Amino acid sequence: MKEKEMRPCKRTLIAVPCLVVITLLSAAAFPHVVGAADQPPTTVIFVRHAEKKIVAPENKDPDLSPAGLARAQELARIFGNSGIAAIYATQYKRTQQTVRPLADKLRLSVTQVEAAKTSELVKQIRARNAGQVIFIAGHNNSVPEIIAALGGPQLPIIPEGEFDNLYILTVQSDGSAKLLKMKYGSPAIASGQEMMKQ
Repeated sequence: MKEKEMRPCKRTLIAVPCLVVITLLSAAAFPHVVGAADQPPTTVIFVRHAEKKIVAPENKDPDLSPAGLARAQELARIFGNSGIAAIYATQYKRTQQTVRPLADKLRLSVTQVEAAKTSELVKQIRARNAGQVIFIAGHNNSVPEIIAALGGPQLPIIPEGEFDNLYILTVQSDGSAKLLKMKYGSPAIASGQEMMKQ
């Protein structure tokens, strides 16, 4: 009778170490599965700069129009309590003015990046902002380019008259990414004549 009672105990003594060894071997074979759960995703919020004033063609750095300034205030209202840790904008006044109300509300400085240097921006984000929520104001051609460089889908250039697109890219620690595209602020698409009046 004692032998029969001891057998389940011996099986348990053998089974538990075997399960531990299997678990350790699985963790060694698939380290990304174990580590990825511990690292939060990086969330990147993108907008194109808000509406700009129509100026002479030789002026390559116009200010925002009144409609653009209102859109910038809307961004501060929407994202003022969203946990943003860093804000990036290009060297142009229109992107700087788009993020200024949000930066002021969050008491964050704006990191200025060159509009044409997407690869440097992506390296900076990966080095400094992994696992954070960040906000980027770019241009109709640079926003799709940055999204793709961070692992998101290839998007077309944003039409010249559209300023209300909002993109949220969630990048997992394994590099996989999901994109959410939305609209914000005034839905009106400014025509050339309306823009000329501003």
